[in-house]
Amino acid sequence: MRSIRSRFFAVSIFLMFCFVSCEKELTAEQVVQNSINFHDPSGNWSNFQDTLEIVLSMPGESDRFSEVLIDFPEEHFSLVAIQDSISKTYSLIKKDCILKLNGSNSFSEAEAEAHNLNCNMAKLYKDYYEFLYGLPMKLHDPGTQIEEVEKVTFKNKEYLKVEVTYDEKVGSDIWNFYFDPETFALEVYQFFKSDESGAKIGDSGEYILLDDLKEIDGVRMPKIRTWYYNSDDSLLGQDILQ
Repeated sequence: MRSIRSRFFAVSIFLMFCFVSCEKELTAEQVVQNSINFHDPSGNWSNFQDTLEIVLSMPGESDRFSEVLIDFPEEHFSLVAIQDSISKTYSLIKKDCILKLNGSNSFSEAEAEAHNLNCNMAKLYKDYYEFLYGLPMKLHDPGTQIEEVEKVTFKNKEYLKVEVTYDEKVGSDIWNFYFDPETFALEVYQFFKSDESGAKIGDSGEYILLDDLKEIDGVRMPKIRTWYYNSDDSLLGQDILQ
């Protein structure tokens, strides 16, 4: 009887340790997919059709107020940015590019150059807003390489960190995405520049802290994003989703 109890005790101890140590670790792809399920549970991002109102504050500068229209079904992107009483509009509707200065599409080449009003900038803004507000769903875009996952502590909190790189034609930056290990909410992202060999430049780039989720058309987005330099943790700016 004592021998049976001893064997039962030994098996119980083994199972307890196996539960802790033998638990299968999630892959980087599984972490990303779990985060997508959290932020976009109904798969609404691919048909997103709404306007984001954003206030950007940066040290030493006046606030910038932006209205960002993202309309995937109609292939329409538009940014209206107002700062220091100057309004600039960048619109891409299918293949058409429309630019306006203070509500008018009549402006000189000198004014266009002074205010960076051109179609290349419109495309850059489109990529910028759709990427950052479309995370983590955008991590399934073509050319994205989801590399590895590891448990880390960042700013005194434990995260699952996923490193992401991109095909050469997409981009050369190296990104880290930090996910809450329980909810899989994306709470921080960070990027570094790379050198000619593709190695990370450690003191380059920025990290962005995400706070206070806001649900828009079924997609959970960060209401507050605060940007810091990797090099010295100094504040770069903060944007707030109204």
